[in-house]
Amino acid sequence: MKKLKVTFNSPVVLIYALACTVATLIGLLTGGSGSTLLFSTYRAPMSDPLMYLRLFTHVLGHADLAHLVGNMAYILLLGPAIEEKYGARKLVLVMLATALITGIFHNLLFPHTILLGASGIAFAFILLTSFTQFREGELPLTVILVAVIFIGGQIWDGLTVKDHISNLSHIIGGLVGGGAGYLLNRKNITAQP
Repeated sequence: MKKLKVTFNSPVVLIYALACTVATLIGLLTGGSGSTLLFSTYRAPMSDPLMYLRLFTHVLGHADLAHLVGNMAYILLLGPAIEEKYGARKLVLVMLATALITGIFHNLLFPHTILLGASGIAFAFILLTSFTQFREGELPLTVILVAVIFIGGQIWDGLTVKDHISNLSHIIGGLVGGGAGYLLNRKNITAQP
């Protein structure tokens, strides 16, 4: 009988999950001040160098452990398949683009609230995963259904539910993931002989 061994199968996703856990623990141990300083984004003076850093690091911090676990469930489930299909470098670029775009839009549209959490990344992964079976000249029904269910649901919730969930980051994350999925697959298809 062959012995089973644990493998480090998805370095980007595993390191990201670890970084989110550490950032969340820092936030919890500092009573939220660590999260506010480093792991959330909000409108700040352009002269504040941390404002630019936070446009990327807000996807690491979480309000509490339940928030972290909810996001990590999606990321750890979907991320390894995405990393295997597209590679570590492309996955990191999608994650950075999602963080930056959601951070900028949040700061412009909601200047008096803070944003933190990996849900934009999770929604990018959801839409990016739905493109894994994409072929030139076809639009898989799964892509349409995922977009309607997840993005449509976030638009509906944004209009009807008043809570502390950033539906905008979910929508933007989904759009970034869907756009990346389309572009990455179209590029791969056209590059083949």
